[in-house]
Formats: sequence, C-alpha cells, structure tokens
Amino acid sequence: MIDWQLTATTIFCAEVEGEVTIFVYKDGSVNCTGFGRYPEGAAKAGPRTVCKNMMCQQVTGYRDRLFSEEAADNE
Repeated sequence: MIDWQLTATTIFCAEVEGEVTIFVYKDGSVNCTGFGRYPEGAAKAGPRTVCKNMMCQQVTGYRDRLFSEEAADNE
C-alpha cells in the first residue's frame, strides 16, 4: 500500500505558455500553480487570457492516473 499525503509534478502548460506544478492531495483535491496566471511575458492588460480552468485535462489526468496506479497496487 502506498502511504502519501501529497505528490506533485511539473509540466509545460500551453495555456500559460510555461511550466506549472500540479499538486495532488491524498483526498483527491488538486492545485496548479498556473491557475490564475497570465502567459509568460504577457502584460496583464494585454490581449492574452489568464488561466481560468483549475480542472483542465492535464490536472485531472495526472490525478486520475495516480489514483488508478494506487488502486492497481492495492489489488
């Protein structure tokens, strides 16, 4: 059985055009350092949008993969 409280990975996020860290907690909650961040080098008043989707496919995919690996290890 895996005993963990928090795990994280760093990925490239196309939405903010830079690296972000995804955190997954044992209770299934998530956090991403890209959430609410503007693309690299973009002025806040500029035409580019800020990341507004905490539960994007990269975040949920990482979370789901962790929990499916843990379930497979417990069988």
